[in-house]
Amino acid sequence: MGLAGTVLISIVVALVLLVLFVIGMYNALVRLRNQVDNAWSQIDVQLKRRHDLIPNLVETVKGYMKFEQETLDKVIKARAAAMGAQGVAATAQAENVLSGTLKSLFALTEAYPDLKANQNMLKLQEELTTTENRISFARQHYNDCVMTYNTATQTFPRNIIAGTFGFKESEFFSTPEAEKENVKIQF
Repeated sequence: MGLAGTVLISIVVALVLLVLFVIGMYNALVRLRNQVDNAWSQIDVQLKRRHDLIPNLVETVKGYMKFEQETLDKVIKARAAAMGAQGVAATAQAENVLSGTLKSLFALTEAYPDLKANQNMLKLQEELTTTENRISFARQHYNDCVMTYNTATQTFPRNIIAGTFGFKESEFFSTPEAEKENVKIQF
């Protein structure tokens, strides 16, 4: 085998290594994208749990809070908007509105001693608090996965593979600026 044969073998080996390198990067990007999708699914599961608890909460509160129909209506509308939201940004915004209406509802329950003592209400509040914590952890995990995925799609040389095969940047689940402000408590 002469010089031409050696060069040809070297070129073939280099091409095979290049193809294996591209396949490895592609598979890594697919794995990261699937982690983002899985993390989003975990958020979705917890949001559904919260959405399922809200009608029970509203029914429990209705009998006690006859004069607070406006607050109950806001909770119901916010729940419907959150359930219908599509995409990360719209879901985040709708869920933040729902959280705000639930906070208002729980603040109003303080004015109803019988309601505060109701075992069903206490259980629902505890379940919602647990669910809110789960949602918070799921959001954090999702954002961690998004950061890892986005970093992989934006750094060289994976950005070339990501661009070639249509890997798009994922959206973070974020809190609106207005909700980041400190809560003002007045006595």
